[in-house]
Amino acid sequence: MKISQIKVGATLTYIYLGLELIISLIYVPIMLRLLGQSEYGLYNSVVSVVNYLNLFSFGFGSTYIRYYFRYKVKNEKESIAKLNGMFLVIFSIIGIIASIAGIFILFNTEAVFGMKYTIQELSKAKILVAILVINITISFPNTVFNSYITANERFIFQKALQLVKVIIYPVLTLLILLLGYGSIGMAAITTVLNLSIEIVNIIFCFKKLSIKFSFRKFDLFLFKEMTVFSFYIFMNMVIDQANWNVDKFILGRLYGSISVALYGLASQLNTYYISLSTAISNVFVSRVNKIVAESDDNHELTLLFTKVGRIQFILLSLVITGMVFFGRPFINMWAGSDYNDSYLIALILMLPITIPLIQNVGIEIQRAKNMHKFRSWVYFFMSIGNMIISIPLAKRYEGIGAATGTALSLIAGNIFIMNWYYDKRVGLDMKHFWKEIISLLPSFLPSILIGVLINLYVDLYNVKIFLISGAIYVISYTISVWFIGANQFEKDLISKPIRKLFKV
Repeated sequence: MKISQIKVGATLTYIYLGLELIISLIYVPIMLRLLGQSEYGLYNSVVSVVNYLNLFSFGFGSTYIRYYFRYKVKNEKESIAKLNGMFLVIFSIIGIIASIAGIFILFNTEAVFGMKYTIQELSKAKILVAILVINITISFPNTVFNSYITANERFIFQKALQLVKVIIYPVLTLLILLLGYGSIGMAAITTVLNLSIEIVNIIFCFKKLSIKFSFRKFDLFLFKEMTVFSFYIFMNMVIDQANWNVDKFILGRLYGSISVALYGLASQLNTYYISLSTAISNVFVSRVNKIVAESDDNHELTLLFTKVGRIQFILLSLVITGMVFFGRPFINMWAGSDYNDSYLIALILMLPITIPLIQNVGIEIQRAKNMHKFRSWVYFFMSIGNMIISIPLAKRYEGIGAATGTALSLIAGNIFIMNWYYDKRVGLDMKHFWKEIISLLPSFLPSILIGVLINLYVDLYNVKIFLISGAIYVISYTISVWFIGANQFEKDLISKPIRKLFKV
């Protein structure tokens, strides 16, 4: 059954990503025009600040699965029930703390966001903060239920729920925007929809997975152990928030909502890019923890690490090369000419993150092995370097400067230092990994040549020509990778489902 869950879950992930892309192509330009550039920038500023409240989870969410499998392997059901109870208490308290911090932000909106915003914008920001704080506060207790579903590898349910959300959210949001409720309506829809999903998760855990809770004898020793383990995950969360949100905060204080809107759209494209990778690797979180708990076999972990990395690299390379060749005209036609500067910002963010995105299974391997402390310290210094570089660059080059500061810190930490650590300390065979990744590069060359020729001789600002050229590029990339780069396992991922479909 679990094999089926993984395969079907992965298939639903691809369907989800495809559907999200198609819906975004339709939804985002309409949303941008209905909302307006200034209000879109304000909404991004508020979200970037309120998202810092997620740090109050202190990394406990990622800790759960590791300890769940420690007890699952030994079939200690009572210990799992105590673990569930402990986490529910912890996250309920965290939710209360987050709400208090949110109230502080609410009553200090002017000080937090700066004086580059108008009085009307700051007034609206207060309402947005209040709604989004409620959204985050109620999400904390649900972490237990969502983690329990992941640990039980019920990927079909999780991905199906994501599919429902990706369809319903834009429909409701556009309806709210058409009725004139603006960014406040968007925030309200987000909160109501998330609450509904959390209720469904809770019902599923009780009805289908028979989740049990025990609140007897709060295990202080276990809590202390988990706190030490979670601290370094917490550091990573702090750094991620700093790296991906501090630029918008800096730009908001220096230039106001328009500059944040340009960076915000680029950041949204980067988020889609990241989700393409993490949606694949997230399916393997429980498998990594199971391997480490049962055998801690570095050879098996290296093979899994490489297998997933190659699949991610094939998909991400299509996106990033497509962004290079078609990104500027795409953004111009999709979001409007006012967002032209978002192209270069997006490219600066997306290019350096490609390497860590094809290695994010390695993050789960580190956590499962309790070897994630080093990465936390590396990312801590990356974050400091990012802020030191980004502020002066943002003052001189606005969004492009801020993005460059983030990119330089990612290159230093992710590409050089972390690859050394994977090889020398974690025990993964990075020579094998990079040999397998590099072997794919020749298969990209024919489509890259076609992309260069299209850019030299074709007017991509004509919608019809743009679509035809894009289709030609995707087809040429697919054919080239299939015959030159893909191995048999990767071909089977496509060919086997097609053969089964035609047999039916």
